[in-house]
Amino acid sequence: MARALPGARFVDPAVLQRIDDLELVAKTVVDGFINGLHRSPYLGLSLDFAEHRAYMPGDDIRRIDWRLYARTDRYHVKEFEADTNANFVVLLDVSGSMVYQGTGIAKLDYARMLAGSLAYFASRQRDRVGLVTFDDDVVDYVPPSAKHLEILLHTLERAAPRRPGSLVPSMRKIVELLGRRGIVVLISDLYEEPESVADAVRALRYAGNDVIVFHLLDPTELTFPFDAAQSFEDLETGERIPVVPDELRERYREMVEAHVSALRTLLRADRIDYAMFDTSQPLDHALFHLLSERERLQRAGRRTGGSA
Repeated sequence: MARALPGARFVDPAVLQRIDDLELVAKTVVDGFINGLHRSPYLGLSLDFAEHRAYMPGDDIRRIDWRLYARTDRYHVKEFEADTNANFVVLLDVSGSMVYQGTGIAKLDYARMLAGSLAYFASRQRDRVGLVTFDDDVVDYVPPSAKHLEILLHTLERAAPRRPGSLVPSMRKIVELLGRRGIVVLISDLYEEPESVADAVRALRYAGNDVIVFHLLDPTELTFPFDAAQSFEDLETGERIPVVPDELRERYREMVEAHVSALRTLLRADRIDYAMFDTSQPLDHALFHLLSERERLQRAGRRTGGSA
């Protein structure tokens, strides 16, 4: 689990939800996060050489590689890590179970703020940002582009649960949509068997993407704090099931722990990064995790000359 950045101050998700402007929420979170960073390499300011590209009018002539010019008689400028960009696509689960709200805010509301903050941060890093919302099929698709942040945020604002979810068919269609390889972040409550989740997400990884999975749950889904006997409704099927919490609590918690452990093991076996967050956690936890993972991917890419 990624820790909050030391010394940084972040607003509680329940407070952020009161801001009726997703772009403002994302800007607030990301600007606070960036201001809390203490080392410039995290900001994409590393001066590690990345590659050459042809000189274009307006480029700084101080960046021309004169040794390469002597060999080729052509002008090329040096690009560094800060100048490179990638496709950064958020996959957001909008299936019926994401509407659940226990002690905090609804999972989908938290997921929208998280997706917007991740995209805003990636845009600040000069990545091409995109979005796919899905349930058992693709619902909305915003192709990755350096100019699509506003469209992406608008799409997030109107995202709403419609149908039950199913990862395998939706991920297959998403793989077809995402032609160019990049960084893909999946945000979902992963309400399926771990093997099915792994099979679905594996398709993204095998297509050459670097995949990060954010498993999102409400705190009550982790602890099952209920006392009184009552009926619980399946938000995707509408079925109501009578439950006596005291008789089920310990077994329920064991099942959740086993589910999370199996997901972590299966996904990491395929070099898919996995982290679980609950809707009470400040959004900087996920941003810090993303940043740490990107640093790892960049180091791995420099060692291997390709995707991690």
